[in-house]
Amino acid sequence: MITESPSNHDHLETWTLRQLLEGINAEDQRVPHAVAEAIPALEALVEQLLPRMKQGGRLFYIGAGTSGRLGIVDASECPPTYGVPQGMVVGLIAGGDGAIRQAVEFAEDDADQAWKDLQEHRIEPLDTVVGIAASGRTPYVVGGLNQARAAGCLTGCIVCNPDSAVAAAAEYPVVAVVGPEFVTGSTRMKSGTAQKLLLNMLSTSVMIQLGRVQGSRMVDMQLSNLKLLERGARMVADQTGLNESESRALLMEQGSVRRAIEQWNSNNPPQS
Repeated sequence: MITESPSNHDHLETWTLRQLLEGINAEDQRVPHAVAEAIPALEALVEQLLPRMKQGGRLFYIGAGTSGRLGIVDASECPPTYGVPQGMVVGLIAGGDGAIRQAVEFAEDDADQAWKDLQEHRIEPLDTVVGIAASGRTPYVVGGLNQARAAGCLTGCIVCNPDSAVAAAAEYPVVAVVGPEFVTGSTRMKSGTAQKLLLNMLSTSVMIQLGRVQGSRMVDMQLSNLKLLERGARMVADQTGLNESESRALLMEQGSVRRAIEQWNSNNPPQS
């Protein structure tokens, strides 16, 4: 496997700090090119899952280790960023939530556990399951995809090795080949970066297509802290011409940027 092949560099313990930092950075610059080559495959996956989500289907990520954590991060950001319900995008990791902080030995080797985890969420044929695995061979992911596909769910994956078992299990595989890691086999590095970029692209494009962005603004974001409240007030001010205090008051009254702008527009129809 490419992800397990020897690094392009050796004797790293003899390198200076500057050499290490520049070497890692040089390897990282390979990642965007690999991601760009995967765009057609990602487009095909998103085109298939969008109609399902428009009908109420959900998106599940399954993975182990770094891959599982990246899926959880992406899923957990969707409700606050786009105002979608909790449970619309779900990240599952081998070993359960405890594995987010601390590795659970051999959890990724259970080929049946992912399907059990998915069943706890009452998975249905309208749902989509995306497996995330740098190696492309993680049994937790392979098993979950095979059983989800047999149950009629749409399946996709994000992997960093060609011709992998995970890719074979998914109907719509997305493969970003980033090459050997700077530290041999440390797939939290380039592989993890590629996976994060692809997840960003997947969820962001889906949310835009679902109407959760206007212009370039997160009009449905949750107003969960002062920073977001101020951001929302600026959005309202930009769209309405209200001053800062008026925009904030309208935003607080309506509870979201979208509703605040809609309320203002309804009270201030364009003059004929």
